[in-house]
Amino acid sequence: MSAFGAYFRLVRVGWILVREGVISALPSEGLPPSVSLAKSFVGMFARNRSKYQKRSDRLAQAVERLGPSYVKIGQFLATRPDVVGVEFADDLSQLQDRMAFFPAAAAKANIEGSLGRSITDLYASFGDPIAAASIAQVHPAEVDTPRGPKKVAVKVVRPGVRARFAHDIEAMYLVAHMQERFMPASRRLRPVEVTKTLEQTTKVEMDLRLEAAALSEIAENTEKDPGFRVPKVDWERTGRDVITMEWIDGVKMSDVEGLRAAGHDLNELADTLIQSFLRHTLRDGFFHADMHPGNLFVDSDGMIVAVDMGIVGRLGKKERRFLAEILYGFITRDYIRVAEVHFEAGYVPGHHNVESFAQAIRAIGEPIHGQPAETISMGKLLTLLFEVTELFDMQTRPELVMLQKTMVVVEGVSRMLNPRFNMWKASEPVVGDWIKNNLGPKRIVTDLKDGLKAAVKLAEAAPEIAAQTEKFHHQLLHMSEHGLRFDEQTADAIGKAEARHNRSAKAALWIIALTLLYIAWILS
Repeated sequence: MSAFGAYFRLVRVGWILVREGVISALPSEGLPPSVSLAKSFVGMFARNRSKYQKRSDRLAQAVERLGPSYVKIGQFLATRPDVVGVEFADDLSQLQDRMAFFPAAAAKANIEGSLGRSITDLYASFGDPIAAASIAQVHPAEVDTPRGPKKVAVKVVRPGVRARFAHDIEAMYLVAHMQERFMPASRRLRPVEVTKTLEQTTKVEMDLRLEAAALSEIAENTEKDPGFRVPKVDWERTGRDVITMEWIDGVKMSDVEGLRAAGHDLNELADTLIQSFLRHTLRDGFFHADMHPGNLFVDSDGMIVAVDMGIVGRLGKKERRFLAEILYGFITRDYIRVAEVHFEAGYVPGHHNVESFAQAIRAIGEPIHGQPAETISMGKLLTLLFEVTELFDMQTRPELVMLQKTMVVVEGVSRMLNPRFNMWKASEPVVGDWIKNNLGPKRIVTDLKDGLKAAVKLAEAAPEIAAQTEKFHHQLLHMSEHGLRFDEQTADAIGKAEARHNRSAKAALWIIALTLLYIAWILS
């Protein structure tokens, strides 16, 4: 029944995209004649739309009809231009995560169920919602402290959103499997793995305890950083469905005139923002991956305060080193080294030629060196880099794509504050210091320490490894003498799975046929 539901939901999604004019607004360049003809045909069923209406507006209307799950899906795909294309990712990035409020009574019930205490016991006062998104909404409240009432922000998960998302993700998996099966060229992008990433990140985002943990971790990482902080978490009033945190009084970074009227130095804010992001990325390997201007405030002390840590990104030590070497190689015009790093990291398959890849990298780097520094965009550089690597079968790296997308957003906010923002000059203190500490002599000492720790762990595990090796050896000998056999339970399970697959395929064909007949009957 789950597969049947996925087919029905997929048909519904397609019909809404057709009716809202999204399909007809897609570009026709490069499409086979049969696909272009089908696109023109389905365009006849679109509602009356002005030909001047932007595709992003049509997409926003379609997603609004589809519901909260698809807002989240659209926002996730906006971070994957490698999967949906740059233009479509730009359209998706304009989706507004503003949904209708759900009743305060439902929010209170969620809080009480999550924390096991009454609202009156938890809060001195609890106000009506002030902001609602696809997964949760925010309420102002007050808590009693020894110093008197203290204002807090209470974020509560939307009722039923987990079940709704679990159903909608099935349709996404169906599309991903069909894409891999019928579009071999797309397998490099690993659409099924992308869908798994979407499922995992959204599940994490729906558990507000994990957002609280992210806030706590980044607060520790940035405790001594200049000009940046995050809200403090009230752990006593935080659970799976609710997070209570410090109330932030400040000016949103999207309100440039408001920042100027408050007396803040916009150029300094732009530099602080990009430097903070690079510190989090290179130094900590942990960064806020949704740093759009609506999630950034500036308080009365001039501190940048980042909120909504539901989406975060992580980079391992090796990935950080590779990233730094790639950036440093572009700065020094050492394109061979940039190419070698891609092969060493396994980003580009070894059967390609390093020198040919370096030639492609040079095509990106040389035009950049001919421009004024303030016009060079690191985000654009990374976008071009991803485009070139497609020619060399580079496998999708979700963590790097998320980093690239976030860097583009952060750089855009900085340029919004300072139109003449010099990305390279602002980044130099952070990137230069990190390269000196991690790619210079200090790197050898760090590597020796890490190697020693790994050797100690290996020595501790040696007895268990020896025991497992001996056991595996005996199993191989037994298989070589008696052969590999399935037990009756395994064979029976394989047979049932094959039968279910055949029944599902036949049923799916009947469902599609009946759905098409139903649509034709409605339109007749």
